[in-house]
Amino acid sequence: MADHVEIERKYDAESDFVLPDLSDVPGVHAVGEPQTHLLVAKYFDTPDLRLAARGITLRRRRGGDDAGWHLKMPVGPDTKKELRAPLGRAQVVPARLAGLVSAHTRGEPLQPVATLETGRTVIRLLGPDGEVLAEVADDAVAGQVIAGADGESGGPPSGGTWREIEVELVDGPAALLKAVGKRVRKAGARKAESASKLGRVLEPVLARGREQRPPATGPAQGTAGAALTAYLAAQVDALLAHDPKARLAEYDAVHKMRVSVRRIRSALKSYRPVLDRSRTDALRPELKWLADELGAVRDLEVLRERFTGRLDALPADLAAHQGWLDALRNQETAAYRRLNTALGEPRYFRLLDALDELLADPPLTDRADREAAKELRRLVRQAWRKLQRAYDGIEAAPPEERDTARHETRKEAKRARYAAEAAQGVLGKPAATVAANAQAMQDVLGRFQDGVIAQEHLARIAADSTDPREAFTLGALYEIERAEARSALNDVAATWAKAGDPAALNALRL
Repeated sequence: MADHVEIERKYDAESDFVLPDLSDVPGVHAVGEPQTHLLVAKYFDTPDLRLAARGITLRRRRGGDDAGWHLKMPVGPDTKKELRAPLGRAQVVPARLAGLVSAHTRGEPLQPVATLETGRTVIRLLGPDGEVLAEVADDAVAGQVIAGADGESGGPPSGGTWREIEVELVDGPAALLKAVGKRVRKAGARKAESASKLGRVLEPVLARGREQRPPATGPAQGTAGAALTAYLAAQVDALLAHDPKARLAEYDAVHKMRVSVRRIRSALKSYRPVLDRSRTDALRPELKWLADELGAVRDLEVLRERFTGRLDALPADLAAHQGWLDALRNQETAAYRRLNTALGEPRYFRLLDALDELLADPPLTDRADREAAKELRRLVRQAWRKLQRAYDGIEAAPPEERDTARHETRKEAKRARYAAEAAQGVLGKPAATVAANAQAMQDVLGRFQDGVIAQEHLARIAADSTDPREAFTLGALYEIERAEARSALNDVAATWAKAGDPAALNALRL
């Protein structure tokens, strides 16, 4: 399955629009000969258009240089990640592409919802060595909604025709996209009303759906409930955005997805006074399950990256013995397979449905109606006091239990950080300072914890090793990890002295 990042801008144009000369645009050395294509695409979505509502398009297109199945997911302004698969069967979405959108479809069938026929004329803007900097497509489009695409069986299909200019970067700089767009607008085109052709043809259907929804009944603006709901919505959006990236094993995607899950779970705990626990407490074990599934991959990922970096710093004769590291990579690959299975389970989809319901009808208590700044100050200070008690408990614990106490302190630091981050939009710099201080404690204790875990992993491998050279390498790494853990431990008190400065917490006084 091929993929690439698509960076483009779209412009609407009248039928008599004439594409201007682009050969003298700064950076362009030549313009290629026009090429024409007839593109026929069928778009797939759930009956209630869940993908379209998220700006995601899934199509099977014939014609042109890239015939096949295309899945496009927004990743930023003017930018989409596009994944492709061969044409295959006309009515059967490739399983891999269907899986990448299953966090949205959640078991609902994917069916044809629209067709688009595009007469396309493409010119390529070339660099000094003939490289393609950008492609400019002049499209005459005819779109049609398939009857019943909005979940209703009756009614005639609808659609329309229009002309559109697409400017897509290939190997050119971002400035070229802007320069070509300026030239096209000067010639009479205008910024497109829709970010996609499908969005344009489906907009009447989506608009009817929006009109039929009951009016929102969320908490009043300026209240603690409104602030918390906005934070939770942002984290759910992050979870959904990183879901397909985690399935594809993109760098750091599993970590970011797990962080969003942990933030949701932490908020449900730290902000309990403003939440109806009869509805939220059942969510927390399900969120923990998902975090653990992600963590199984992330922990192996961290160890592999950590040990790879350590080996790069060792003499070549020691770093040559890496059979055990290959085994770790294999474990990580297997963990990714298990994660993909978990992300396709009904349990995961039920959790996502529950999060949607939580946002649609927030389970708030009377305290959620209080003024946001006052209530959030209380809750952030409360989270910090729990961290302070946990830190004090390290010295109070018996020596053999202090590592456990440090781990609990790290967890409280993480909760205090997330509680302060959730309040940052309301409380501003004071909350940001508390979040940064909590993160400093989380990081220093995390360095210690990571060193301990690394030592334990190396000791297990060494116990099974029969190669003296490999055992020597493992021993060298073990000593490095022990020194790292000791260094982190020596930094804890100084980090707390700075992070625990009363001035930061005093700024949150009522």
